[in-house]
Amino acid sequence: MSNALVIVESPAKVKTISKFLGKKYIIDASLGHIVDLPKSKMGIDLNEDFNIHYITIRGKGELLKKLKKEASKSDEIYLATDPDREGETISWHLKNVLKEKDNSKKVYRISFNEITEKAVKEAIKNPRDIDMNLVDAQQARRSMDRIVGYSISPILWAKIKRGLSAGRVQSVALKMICDREKEINEFVQQEYWTLNALLNKNSEVVDTSFYGSKNNKIALNSEEDVEKIIKEIEKEEFIVKEVNFSTRQRKAPLPFITSSLQQEAGSKFSFPAAKTMRIAQKLYEGVDIKGKGHISLITYLRTDSTRISDYAIEMSSNFIKENYGEKYLSNNINQAKNKNSKVQDAHEAIRPTYIDILPSKIKDSLQRDEYRLYDLIWRRFIASRMTNAEYSTSSYKYEAGEYIFSSNHSKLDFEGFLLIYDNDLVSKEKKVKFPNFEKGDVLKLNKFEKTQHFTDFPPHFTESSLVKALEENGIGRPSTYAPTIQTIIKRRYITKEKKNIFVTELGQAVNSFMEKSFDSIIDEQFTKKLEEELDQVEEGTKNWKDVLREFYPKFKLSLDKAVIEAEKIEIKDEETDIKCEKCGRNMVIKYGPFGKFLACPGFPDCKNTKVYLEKTGLKCPNCNSEIIKLRTKKGRIFYGCENKDCNFMTWKLPKEENPK
Repeated sequence: MSNALVIVESPAKVKTISKFLGKKYIIDASLGHIVDLPKSKMGIDLNEDFNIHYITIRGKGELLKKLKKEASKSDEIYLATDPDREGETISWHLKNVLKEKDNSKKVYRISFNEITEKAVKEAIKNPRDIDMNLVDAQQARRSMDRIVGYSISPILWAKIKRGLSAGRVQSVALKMICDREKEINEFVQQEYWTLNALLNKNSEVVDTSFYGSKNNKIALNSEEDVEKIIKEIEKEEFIVKEVNFSTRQRKAPLPFITSSLQQEAGSKFSFPAAKTMRIAQKLYEGVDIKGKGHISLITYLRTDSTRISDYAIEMSSNFIKENYGEKYLSNNINQAKNKNSKVQDAHEAIRPTYIDILPSKIKDSLQRDEYRLYDLIWRRFIASRMTNAEYSTSSYKYEAGEYIFSSNHSKLDFEGFLLIYDNDLVSKEKKVKFPNFEKGDVLKLNKFEKTQHFTDFPPHFTESSLVKALEENGIGRPSTYAPTIQTIIKRRYITKEKKNIFVTELGQAVNSFMEKSFDSIIDEQFTKKLEEELDQVEEGTKNWKDVLREFYPKFKLSLDKAVIEAEKIEIKDEETDIKCEKCGRNMVIKYGPFGKFLACPGFPDCKNTKVYLEKTGLKCPNCNSEIIKLRTKKGRIFYGCENKDCNFMTWKLPKEENPK
């Protein structure tokens, strides 16, 4: 029998796939990309129609030599890298390298959405050519990101600090965070009140909420408004004027796609997006399970399609009928409608590869976070194939003089998918009882309850909500969300405290520069349109170099303008009147990883640095000393008193009138 070489991306896949194929097949890993753009320069010839100059990645020489040797001994070569743009490009580069000396060598591309024996053998039987649309889409994105990053970053170094970077997607994400921070800082809380009336009939008590008059809803903006209402109706009868019953359904969730998995894992477990992807990658590539060997537990993790295969539908249908009963199985296939072209329908949703491998059965073989993520994916997929939850609802309106109060109630009649997803709600929602009132009943007032409220500040982004916002705005794609967030954290443009994301002073400085010099790059609509054009490349309806040809001239104008303006400004550090206690020079303001600090201009002879206490011009409400701008160890900005004996501190910039 002839020999065949199968090349995958990771050693973990080698271990998983080796179980499925016979001795004829040699299986090896490329360990990701084998060639890339050089780090030391752009690597794209801007004057020669954006020709790309690839080089072998440092440290991959020996691996390439080994793969070439294995290929020379093989009659057939199967490139089985990941089923996405990156994977297709890796296969393209491998094919070019392996066919350098022998163009007659048979090299095939195979791909599979799940690493199962059935899927792998089916792929071997049905090899295909390299999909150049996917390759071109990757080259277009990589080139665009390289051009933007390598062109803007040197200007940032000159204007702000060395080592900074700008990126096509990361700069938009940073702007969204800065805009939210500005919205929070400028937000003015508004006072409002709620008024509840506890009513009863024959010892049955119901909590009702003030609605308004018989004709209109009335807002209660002050305690005086509330007291006026109470005074008018405290002696009135409360009469049931309207009773309505209806039903509603809570829809079963869609199976996970990349973004929704990141959001849910972030919400339930506080996983950063990068951690979710790292664990999901391991579950996809394969883990050692006691009694089963090395197996892949989930399908491919980078997808924005909720489609599931006929095989998965049949598998899940049988499982639900056998384990929960036919009444829990939905007759409909729960799938999102394809509203735009970016959905990669070649991929399925993220689901377990083997439905019968229950999370509880393999818990001892998985690390804690691996188990939690697998359990979440397993339950979400099964839930997506189950019936909706069904509720009975009731609403009551109560009349008191000229005013209306109301109460609404909801009771779970049939749990449907809640049987395995959000099960903690079932017991509570099934116990709900509706008031036994009829129209015309007169109820007795037990008491009024009035409560003061203030409108909530806009929430800070979390990683989950930022992923959702990026997705909704068409910024980036599922595979880019986690690395985008990781990049701006690594650059210290943002910091995280618990789940919340805060922009650092360095991040604000970079965003301010980008807004001034490259407003189109960080414009959400422009970026969304660019993403759509890049998707058209993937679909084969647009040439990838045409995207660059249309983009670059306008970008070059902004770039040239920024360079000229940067040259006009004498790049020197801002001098202060604070003396260096070591050498007597006036210290200057510099930018560090977390923002501004004071440094001696005599560096490297004098290396003295100290904290920069930036004054705000506002007075402390406690002691009338100066309020100064400070930073936490992570770089988050707050405000405090320069008087060390005063404990005044606030996260929000005080107003001129000074907070109490």
